[in-house]
Amino acid sequence: MMTKLLSCHEPRECDSEGDPLLPYSQRYEQYLIDIGYAAGYIKCCKGSVAHLSRWMGSTQKKASDVTEALITEFLDVHLPQCSCGSVIHDRSSLRAALGHLLAAFRAAGVIALRAVELTPIEEELRSYDKYMIEVRNLASSTRKDALAIVGRLLFSRFGDGCINFTEIRAEHLRDFFAQQAKHHKKPTSIGLVVSSLHSYFRWRAMLGDQIHSLVGVLAYPANWQLSSLPKALKPEEVEQLVASLGQVGPSMRRADAIVHCALDLGLRSAEIARLSLDDIDWRAGTITLRGTKGRRNDVMPLPVSTGQAIAEYLRQERPKTKHRMLFARRIAPRELPTGPALVRKTIRQAYARAGLEYTRSHLLRHTMASRLLAGGSSLKEVADVLRHRSLNTTLIYAKLDSRSLIKVALPWSGSAS
Repeated sequence: MMTKLLSCHEPRECDSEGDPLLPYSQRYEQYLIDIGYAAGYIKCCKGSVAHLSRWMGSTQKKASDVTEALITEFLDVHLPQCSCGSVIHDRSSLRAALGHLLAAFRAAGVIALRAVELTPIEEELRSYDKYMIEVRNLASSTRKDALAIVGRLLFSRFGDGCINFTEIRAEHLRDFFAQQAKHHKKPTSIGLVVSSLHSYFRWRAMLGDQIHSLVGVLAYPANWQLSSLPKALKPEEVEQLVASLGQVGPSMRRADAIVHCALDLGLRSAEIARLSLDDIDWRAGTITLRGTKGRRNDVMPLPVSTGQAIAEYLRQERPKTKHRMLFARRIAPRELPTGPALVRKTIRQAYARAGLEYTRSHLLRHTMASRLLAGGSSLKEVADVLRHRSLNTTLIYAKLDSRSLIKVALPWSGSAS
C-alpha cells in the first residue's frame, strides 16, 4: 500500500474538454474528505481519476458518460495497452478510486442512480420483507434469517425464472430440508429453518396460493426447553476480564466501553452497535435503547463504570464524524456505521487479552443475569433488566438461583439433615 501511495500523482492541469472530469475534482475530493479518508489516499484517488479523465478526453467522452460499463471498458480495454505517462496504472487502486467516483457522482446528481433490475425471486423476497415489517413487526435480524432461508428454497426450485408454487412438492421440501440440516446442526438452528418456511407458506396461503399442505410437511426437531444451564463467566473470570481493560493502543477505549455495555447492562451486540450519542442522558444517568429485539424503546439506568468508560472513549479516542452513532469506525470510511460483527469481534479480542478461552459475546449477557441473581435479585427483576417480553424466557436462569433452590432441595439420602 505504501508503494501505491508513493506512486500517486496530482491530476494534471488542462482544459475541461481534454480533461472532462477536472471541473468535478474539488467535489470528488470533498466527498472523500466527508467519508473520512486521509489526505494521502485522497491524493492517490485523484491521480486515478486523472488517468480515467485523460482517456475519456482522448475518446471525446463527457462526465455524464461515467458508468460501470465505461469504467469496465477503461480497465479491461485501455489499461492493458496503456502508454499514458505520469498517471496511476495499478488496477486495484484504479478500481477502488473509480468506485468512489461513481458514488460521488450519483450523490451529487451528476449521473443517474443505477437502475436495478430485480429477478422474480428478489421481487418476492422484497414483498415478503415488507409484510414482515408492516404486519408482523419483526426485528431486522429475524427478517434477514428468514429471507435467506426462503431465498435458498426458491432459488433451488426456480433459479432466475418465474415462481410457480404449484411446482413445489412435499418431496422437494423434504430434500431442501435435508440439505439445510447438514449446515444447521443444533435443534434451535434447524428449528429456525422450519419456522421461517412455515411463516412464508402461511403468508402465501393468505394471498390465495393453494399451498396449505406444505405447512405441515416439516416438523420441528426435538428440542427440550430449558434442558441445559446457561453458560456464564465465573466471578474470578469476570474480575480477570475487568482487570485486563484500560490497555493503551488503537481502539482500546472503544473496546473497554463495548465490554462494559455488554457486561454491566447485558446489551446484545446489535443493541450496542445501534447506540447513539443522543441515547445517553448524562444528567439523568440513563441510556435509551431504541428498536430492540422486541422493536421497543427501553430506558435503563447507566452504571457508573459504563458511563466512565463511554466518557473516556468520547473524550480521548472517538474520531470526528458527521453521524451521531456512539461507536465510530477507526479507519475510513468513518461515516459508515459500525455493526454487530465489530462488537462481537471486539469482545472476542477482549477475552483473548484477558487470557479467557471464550468467543461468544452473548456470554456477557448471561453473566450479567447470573450476577443479578447472586446479588439477590428476583427472576422478575432479571427479566426486566434483560427486557424479556415473557417471564418464560427468563426461567432458564432459575437453575442458577442458588438461594431459591436451597429452599426446595430434598435432603440427601442417609445424611443427618
